[in-house]
Amino acid sequence: MNPVPHGHPVGESARPEWVERGERGSPFLMRFMARMSLGLGRAPARVILYGIAAYFLASSASARRHSRAFLERALGRPPTLAEQYRHFLAFASTVHDRVFFVAGRMEPFDVRVHGAEAIEALPEGTGAFLMGAHLGSFAALRAFGRERTSRRLVMAMLPENARKLHAALSAIDPRASEGILALGRMDSMLKLRDLLDDGALVGVLADRTPGNETVVRVPFLGRPADFPTGPMRLAAMLRSRVIFMAGLYRGGNRYDIHFETIADFAGAEAIPRGERDRLVGEAIARYASCVERHARAAPYNWFNFHDFWAARDAG
Repeated sequence: MNPVPHGHPVGESARPEWVERGERGSPFLMRFMARMSLGLGRAPARVILYGIAAYFLASSASARRHSRAFLERALGRPPTLAEQYRHFLAFASTVHDRVFFVAGRMEPFDVRVHGAEAIEALPEGTGAFLMGAHLGSFAALRAFGRERTSRRLVMAMLPENARKLHAALSAIDPRASEGILALGRMDSMLKLRDLLDDGALVGVLADRTPGNETVVRVPFLGRPADFPTGPMRLAAMLRSRVIFMAGLYRGGNRYDIHFETIADFAGAEAIPRGERDRLVGEAIARYASCVERHARAAPYNWFNFHDFWAARDAG
């Protein structure tokens, strides 16, 4: 099949592997880790992460295979076993650090912000979508929110994912789950519009599709990959600005938060539908380019442990 250039629609996606597989872990374990970590502090609690990373590297053949396939693309050569372990350890580290970000315990971290002018340039009373990916830690955005802006931060996601995250965050701080908005409900669009009109920053992860959703095919790490159109279409419908966001873990206690404006749909309502579809496709291509650039720069932050290109091969 020939690749579809520059984000042209290619129809609906199949139900992907990551949806069928689900997530590992239990609410009990999350609560235990949260309480232990907050009680002991970050450094002592991190000791257990080395064993957890080794366990999942050894026990999950599928995740290990997909880690190797991604790292080979990002590094330009086959990864060593030590590099794969580093990949799993980075993931475990960001999940662990989420406990401290959600609890408002920022003192252990060295957080550096790049491109903050994209947020600062937003007019008063005008919000924006912060479009991230399963790359680094989206929870690190809380550090930026607490220290650099007075704007409200809200995470928008599908109902099932919202339910799971509600449970995980409530295990750390019951108040933290208040910043989650479930999409796909009767009043979701109205709530989103009100949030944006109030100047809120609405975060959404836009690199995965749960299936049965229109996708576009764009170049990604040397091969075409399917990206969902839903998040960008939503931004266009609400005539919002779109800012790419990545909170990259750099090892130790350091995070680099990156912002970059990739689209502004303020005038999208007056644009003919065909032209709007073209603009949405081009914006998704820019988004995918941002994800690729940061994935190459910080490859151990890539947390899609499934075949990201499988939908393209099956098409």
